[in-house]
Amino acid sequence: MEIRDLSEAERQVWDAFPLGRLVDFRQHTREPADLGADWGPERTVRADVLRALLIDGPRQEGETPVLRLNGARITGKLDLQYAEVTGAIHLWACYFDEELDIYGAQLRQLNLGWSIFPGLYGVGLRVDGSLRMTGVRVRGNVRLGGARISGALFLDRAQLGEEGAIVDPDQPILTLNRVTIDDDLTADHGFTAHGMVRLAGAVVAGTITFDDAVLSNPGGTALQASNLSSGTDLHAMRLTARGRINLRGARIPGQLNFTHARLSNPGGMALRASSLAVGELWFKEAAPIEGSLTLRRSQLDLLRIAPETWPDEVRLDGLTYTTLDPPEPAERRLQVLRRDSDGYVPYAYEQLATAYRRIGDDAAARKVQLAKQRRHRTTLPWYAKAWGHLQDATVGYGFRPTRAAVWLLSLLLIGSVTYAVREPVALKPKEAAEFNPVFYTLDLLLPIIDFGQEHAYASRGAYQWLGYALVIMGWTLATTIAAGVTRSISRQ
Repeated sequence: MEIRDLSEAERQVWDAFPLGRLVDFRQHTREPADLGADWGPERTVRADVLRALLIDGPRQEGETPVLRLNGARITGKLDLQYAEVTGAIHLWACYFDEELDIYGAQLRQLNLGWSIFPGLYGVGLRVDGSLRMTGVRVRGNVRLGGARISGALFLDRAQLGEEGAIVDPDQPILTLNRVTIDDDLTADHGFTAHGMVRLAGAVVAGTITFDDAVLSNPGGTALQASNLSSGTDLHAMRLTARGRINLRGARIPGQLNFTHARLSNPGGMALRASSLAVGELWFKEAAPIEGSLTLRRSQLDLLRIAPETWPDEVRLDGLTYTTLDPPEPAERRLQVLRRDSDGYVPYAYEQLATAYRRIGDDAAARKVQLAKQRRHRTTLPWYAKAWGHLQDATVGYGFRPTRAAVWLLSLLLIGSVTYAVREPVALKPKEAAEFNPVFYTLDLLLPIIDFGQEHAYASRGAYQWLGYALVIMGWTLATTIAAGVTRSISRQ
């Protein structure tokens, strides 16, 4: 490009570049780029001029060339496909008429903070430092799939897409699939995306932050982050998500934090987190989830969620956790297990009972085990259900041992009083020991123990039928106690 072809504004940028000086066309330091389409030639720079500067611009010995340009309107398409740019690029609060094309480029550093542009095509981009897009406004797509960023990626306060615009729910507004970031990914403080944010297979060495962000893609996927890998945490405190969040297979060794978040996808899946591996999953004071939630086969050290936060439909088969917080009565936690769309899920009950035992609340653990047996009973044929009802009524499936004592004492009292009033007839009066109504009743009730009373005396009429009933109830009680005790011991 010939120097004589440059406008006055372009000449300023050209001369400042080799010295790394700033050219600032803004009327004041906080002037936004909203009216950039109306800016005149005094602050307009052609994209071709910037490309020529970055690729083969003038250099000055002893100085580091840097493109520092604030508040400019950039006309034409800035095409840096496959370019190797050694100087850092700072285009702050600029207005771009056309999409930025940095496909396959190798850059030292790129700062587009508070700029406005139609879109960005940066698949396969390499950045030796950080990529900063703080506060940018992008009407179209930002495509950075497969990019490699040696520093951090800043998207805080950025606004991607336009509310109410007709978009394909399956078309990402921000593509970061298979991206590699050697530091943090920051998309907080009002970051807004009207469309899918795609992070599938991304690897972020630091922390991922979506605090106070808005991800809106009603009827579609708001965040596609399957197989995501974070080096530390994923913070999504006060996040508002309209659409599905997909974290299937994600690996987050620290904290996945949805404190005060609002997840909403009515009629669909609000959060898919199956096969998730995370240190701590927090839903502290989060709004009730609208839509279904799946945590199948996930592994957590800590799950912090109040019963009222769970949605009406869950899938929890294979979910493993060490600690469940905050402390809640077993009855409130059991309500959640009844919402499982897979029906009766034994593993979910076992996990809940184990969590209560771990904190020393054996009574709550027994309640969970009893609830498990009752839920299992609903899946059985009629004869097994009848046997289950009997075990439940007598000994609470072995988790209510005091019931057996109550039944035994009640039957012993009935038999003892009855046979004391109407003494049975001695079969061999001269050889029979003295009759004792208590031990006679125990002989009828207890299948194994023999006090010699049952074989020495015999009742008649209705009292004989009472004896038969006591024998049957004694055997039944003994069998249910044995089954319940065996079941209880096997879980220790």
